Amino acid sequence: MSLAGLFNPRWPGVALFDLDGTLVDSAPDLAAAVDTMLEQLGRRKAGADNVRNWVGNGASILVHRALAGKADWEPANPRDEALFKDALALFFYAYEKINGQHAKLYDGVEPCLQRLTEYGCRLGIVTNKPEEFVAPLLEQMGIDHYFRISIGGDTLPVKKPDPAPLIHAMEALGGTKGTTVMVGDSAADIDAARAAGIPCVAVRYGYNFGAPADTLHADATVDSLAQLL
Repeated sequence: MSLAGLFNPRWPGVALFDLDGTLVDSAPDLAAAVDTMLEQLGRRKAGADNVRNWVGNGASILVHRALAGKADWEPANPRDEALFKDALALFFYAYEKINGQHAKLYDGVEPCLQRLTEYGCRLGIVTNKPEEFVAPLLEQMGIDHYFRISIGGDTLPVKKPDPAPLIHAMEALGGTKGTTVMVGDSAADIDAARAAGIPCVAVRYGYNFGAPADTLHADATVDSLAQLL
């Protein structure tokens, strides 16, 4: 299904994209930063496969999961909270140096962004990645010029799956619920889009905590963004 088909038969006026796992395979960078953090804490490396299943809810939860060694972690006690703060600082320091070094665009991303731009669609990023890391990664990947706005996980008081970041970006780009689409790879993206009342597309190649993207029941599920053209 093309994006035009979702709008019977118009192309959307606004398209919002998640970043990690949707446009960019950033797991190698994130895994390297997580493993650096864990080594500095005297712990075993987590490895890229584990980190791929922990990405999607922002840096803080990623670090919590890395410290716990699993996706499901319990709220910290005061002693653990001190460790978490140290770990988060170590992660941010490592990731700032690594961001974009090993990441790459997924196949089909740039043709999709180019075609949408040619059709006059206004594009935005809505990610749970901390805002300070968003622009450098987009620039490193050579796609920053496509986007008129980027909303990070700490741009607003809340982040996905709360719908507020999507609504904020949509309104900033002059979109409406009937002319805006959200494209993402995880439950956080699809749940946020549903709560915002806008159509959504899920990609199968992303992270989604190890669960198949088809279980998200998005309006469309694709193997490549090129299928949306």
